[in-house]
Amino acid sequence: MLSLPDFREKQIVYLISKPGAKQKLAFWNDNIRLLENDKPVNQISCSRVFAVFIIGDFSITTKLIKNCKEYGISLFLLKQNFEVYASVVAEAEGNYLLRAKQYSLKNDFEIAKNIVKNKTYNQLHLLNKVEKMPKPVSAYKEAALNIDAVKNHKALLGTEGQHTREFFQQYFKEFGWIRRSPRTKGDITNVLMDIGYTFLFNFTDALLRLYGFDTYKGIYHKLFFQRKSLACDVMEPFRCVIDKQIYKAYRLKQIDKKDFTVSRGQYQLSYQNQQKYLELFFDSIMERKEDLFVYARDFYYCILNNTTDYPFFKVSG
Repeated sequence: MLSLPDFREKQIVYLISKPGAKQKLAFWNDNIRLLENDKPVNQISCSRVFAVFIIGDFSITTKLIKNCKEYGISLFLLKQNFEVYASVVAEAEGNYLLRAKQYSLKNDFEIAKNIVKNKTYNQLHLLNKVEKMPKPVSAYKEAALNIDAVKNHKALLGTEGQHTREFFQQYFKEFGWIRRSPRTKGDITNVLMDIGYTFLFNFTDALLRLYGFDTYKGIYHKLFFQRKSLACDVMEPFRCVIDKQIYKAYRLKQIDKKDFTVSRGQYQLSYQNQQKYLELFFDSIMERKEDLFVYARDFYYCILNNTTDYPFFKVSG
């Protein structure tokens, strides 16, 4: 099982295909090597890689896949619109004890409440940092009491949804916020959220599978066909990492409307500007990678040992 000192050395690699170039990823002397038109242009040691995101058309070798599995490297294959269409994820297979505990949880509703409280805490913290929440401590205490008071899963979903709507409305108000509308690409902020959340989701899923979790069996997000509900659960407190980065990018004027095209009312990030925004999101995830790892590790011990010592992730800054 991967330790925190080992994880500290790990990197996320992302590659964007180039139009007209013949690009290939191959295994060479314990390295992942990138070739363009059959010529090596870059490489990185397998021991330093946690995950590789491949965007667009690349050739990959069976030897590379085999060695990625051996080194514990997850591969994610994405379309140009950042939709993941395939993955080869390193995981701890056969952890039947963990899965037995996961499938027979008795305190799943309490864990779900803790996830929602953690997410709410981070939202209030961010509002306070931009001077839109003068008394975050008292606001959180009130929110936590409301969350603890809910009696069923449907009510918890409603409470969390209301908190999140209010957070988005206040946090992104100066940037023309209307509403959260996943995958509809109705405005730039929603497009950036979709991109950032996609990478955060797959990073979270890869962390959980290191321990052998069945990421389709959720706690807060219930079973739904082909949805990795547990990854959705654990990602919830982390979402503010992406929200904060988008806000920061707006304030630093790093987000330019000219970087996007509009077709039939949908915004698309143009190819030549993809790297600029991917760097923003990958930098934000890598900045907190150790804290995300620790949360996943503590979540594992919480489920395995059936304790009420729930992990709590705090967004910084």
